[in-house]
This record gives sequence, C-alpha cells and structure tokens, in this order.
Amino acid sequence: MMSVIESSRAGAVAKSDVGIIDCDIHPLPKNPKSLYPYLARRWQDHSEQFGTHLRQPFINTTQYPRTAPLICRRDAWPPAGGPPGSDLAFMQQQHLDPFHILKAILIPLFGNVASERNQDFARALATAHNDWQVAEWLDRDERLRASLVVTQDDPVAAVKEIERCARDGRFVQIMLAPRSSEPLGRQRYWPIYEAAQAHGLPLGIHSYGIGGHASTGGGWPSFYMEEHYATTMGGPAVMSSMVMEGVFEKFPALKVVLVEIGFAWVPSFVWRLDRLWERMKGEVPHLTCAPSDYVKKHFWYTTQPMEEPGRPEQQLRRCFDWLGWDRLLFSTDYPHWDQDDPSYAFKMKLSLAERKQICRGNAENLYRF
Repeated sequence: MMSVIESSRAGAVAKSDVGIIDCDIHPLPKNPKSLYPYLARRWQDHSEQFGTHLRQPFINTTQYPRTAPLICRRDAWPPAGGPPGSDLAFMQQQHLDPFHILKAILIPLFGNVASERNQDFARALATAHNDWQVAEWLDRDERLRASLVVTQDDPVAAVKEIERCARDGRFVQIMLAPRSSEPLGRQRYWPIYEAAQAHGLPLGIHSYGIGGHASTGGGWPSFYMEEHYATTMGGPAVMSSMVMEGVFEKFPALKVVLVEIGFAWVPSFVWRLDRLWERMKGEVPHLTCAPSDYVKKHFWYTTQPMEEPGRPEQQLRRCFDWLGWDRLLFSTDYPHWDQDDPSYAFKMKLSLAERKQICRGNAENLYRF
C-alpha cells in the first residue's frame, strides 16, 4: 500500500499533470497456472512435466539473479496475495489512478515465448498470452492496451497470430525481443514486418530475451550491475541490423519502438554508422540514404531508463533535440524496482507543452489513441 506521503504526492501529480500514457507496464499471472484456461490440456501437461526449453542452462530463472524478488519494488506486492503486477485492482490503486494514467500499454515478460525452443509450445503460449491479456486485463479496464505476443523465431506462426489478434484494436504493437537467435534485420523475420506494416502496428522491441548468446560482445559479465547495463546493448544491435539489412527500404511505413533500452547512446552510435556508410556504402547499395535518416524516421524510444548526465539541462536537452522531441514516449516500467516515478523522472525543467508532448502527445500520435 502507498504511504500517506506517497498518496498525497501522487494526488498532487494527478491534479496538476497533463495526463500520462504509460508505454511500459508489466503484468504478471497470479500463479504458474494462470494461463491454463487459455492453453489446451496437452500444453498444460507439457508445462507441468517439462516446463520451458530455453537456450540457457537454467530452468526457472534468467541468467543472473536480480537485486529484488521478481525484479520488483518492495511495496508492489498486492495485499491480497500474488506477485507484483498480478492484481489489477491494486495496480489501479497504486499506479493507474493516482498518476492520472490515461492509457497504459501492457508488456508481458513472463513465459519467454520469444525464446522458447519448442516452437509448437511457443505457438500455444503466444496465443494464451494474448487471450489472457484480453480476458484478464483489457476487458476489465478500458485504459489498458496490449502488446501482441508472437513467436519471432517462427514467422509463419507469428503472422497467423497477428492476423488473429490485429482485428482487436486494443493490441497496439507487436512485441519482439532484441536478444534474438539471429539479428532482427535478417530476412527470416521480414514476414512479421510485412504484417506489422499492413496492420499499422509498430514493433515494440523490449530489452532482454534469451537468444542463447552472451549479453555482451566480450562474453558473460561478472556482476549483475554489468548485466543490467548490458540491456542497452540490444538497442545498437537491433538498430544497425534493421538499417543495414534494408528493412526500412522494404517496409517504408514500419515503426519501431525501443522499450527500456535507453536512448542517450543513439546520437554517437548513429554518427559512427553514418561515417562508416560514407566509406563503405558500396557494400550496401540497397540503402538509398544515410543510416541516420532511417533512424530518425523509423525509431521511437521509451523514457525509462532515463539517462541522468551531470548537467541535464544542457546535456539531456541536447540529446532530446537530436533524437527529436516527437520520438520520446513516457514509460514507468511499473512495477519493477528501477521504475521511474512520473513526479521525478525528468531531471530538467520542462515546459507544459514539452511535458505534454512526451507524457501524452507522442504516444497518442504513434499508437493512434
């Protein structure tokens, strides 16, 4: 439960703020069997007997331990029981209502659908995740919107799931993982992009995933701090692969949202891409413009985790200027331990128009709310 101070502060935010569209909220099932109503008996039995099959040596956890149970803040555990993010009523009380959340995009991270090696099981899990979002969340709060879960390593099945769910306008993006089996620009993934463009759905590429590769280019790090930082490295990998492979030449209307991957790395990374392209563009004749042109046209970024330079008024504002103020989407990452409180997320002064654009307007335009 929120303390009196937290409740008072949140109430003040709700009265004075412009309203928020939160582009990254993580729902969790109440228990491992919460998806069973949406799974055939075969897959219920499979889950009981064998569990998931991932390209890692662990069964019930990710590669590194987290600094808090389920990566969540201590006060996010619902009083009625269950893990953080599993109780809609408590989420409404603690987050949606006090912070004046107008819309919130659900991004389910449990189940490792994108990384499941048994593709038959992955297909069943993807469908179950989407049906679970509709029945347990979307139908119970009109503010909520969903990310369409697909089997990215089985593009044929992914397209079928997109076709099945896209008719429900409450699915607002297609969820992919940046730590993939192969770089996401490869043509094996293009059927997903074709379907995304056809239905006007952005790709929501959220940090993590278990592709079987080390989280850094130099291998597995020693400390959780390094692992936590390494989530950002998926962003440059995705960006360079999609640009250089010609994804945006093939799908000129495709939109990509990098979720929880940061954004301050983008300017220097793209400067380097541009210089290399000038010298070696003969290798990629399918590109008709500089990498920076594709990036500025096709990529958006969520604000959490917000980089915090020493002089935010100068340094962070210059970063926003380069990215484009229309490319930033506000997110909290609720209920994780490192989530951004809307009251304190920005370490620089924003005008009312700037705050409204980032906290609300950009998402309204991108997701057509």
